Amino acid sequence: MCELERGYRSENCTPPESPVLEIEGLTIYAQEAKKKNLLINEVSLQIRPGETLGLVGESGSGKSVTASAVLGLMSNGLHIGGGQILFKGENILSWSEKQRRKLRGKDMGLVFQDYQGSFTPFLKVGKQLIEALRSHQKVSYQEAKEIVMQWLGRADLPSERVFNSYPFQLSGGQLQRAALAGAMMLKPALLIADEPTTALDVLTGEKVLDLLAELQGQTGCAILLITHDLRHVLKRADTIAVMKEGQIVEIDRAEKIRYSPQHSYTQMLLKARPFLSEIHDRMAQNEIDRKDSEDSCCAEGGVA
Repeated sequence: MCELERGYRSENCTPPESPVLEIEGLTIYAQEAKKKNLLINEVSLQIRPGETLGLVGESGSGKSVTASAVLGLMSNGLHIGGGQILFKGENILSWSEKQRRKLRGKDMGLVFQDYQGSFTPFLKVGKQLIEALRSHQKVSYQEAKEIVMQWLGRADLPSERVFNSYPFQLSGGQLQRAALAGAMMLKPALLIADEPTTALDVLTGEKVLDLLAELQGQTGCAILLITHDLRHVLKRADTIAVMKEGQIVEIDRAEKIRYSPQHSYTQMLLKARPFLSEIHDRMAQNEIDRKDSEDSCCAEGGVA
């Protein structure tokens, strides 16, 4: 019986594919006058096609800074102090901004935690998605519209209505699903989901993560799921990397982290997470409240 590489889920012991993303010894610092403040210290991880890696840690641990380095979107004042970021085997840290810009969207997708920031408020959602698609693919307007409508449908949205709506006319869950459809329609090799459920209620957040897993199954992309919520990654990730104060303190298969965490910080995060029964009770109550609200609206002559 063969050994599986850490963090790789395989069937019939087939050789693993090469990683889509490899981060090797990444160091990032903030320059303040003559002082260098270390933010990311020797971080290393890798993600293969079809795999989900959950990057977990409290706010300020360095999760989003790491993602911004991968995307080439670091804030002014932040600098790479060492290491490599390999995308499909190429060290993209040496690439020009023009090369990195072409990479973003087409080969690397991103879903923000602030769903309202994913769209310009004064343009209809469909127009924005078409422009995003045509900026990366040579397709006609009509072809682009057909692709956008198809992906809105895959995201379990009323395609025609969402396409013709302004962002403020949609709910938070609808906007986040539209943003996810927009990222996935370009079929990126890597999708970075940075706290994609933070601004959503529990039930809507779960639906968004279910959709994320479903679309991953259709496209085979790798996913870097960034969150402070360990329960999300325990349920959905193949591999979990636990980050604290700019360092990876533990990285292993999700089931190993769940049942046999080695680092005291990981153990603390596990103890702090709400029990699954509490989550289910909260989701059930949210659904009851929603139905009560709809029934009340209908009784008053409103539209549900």
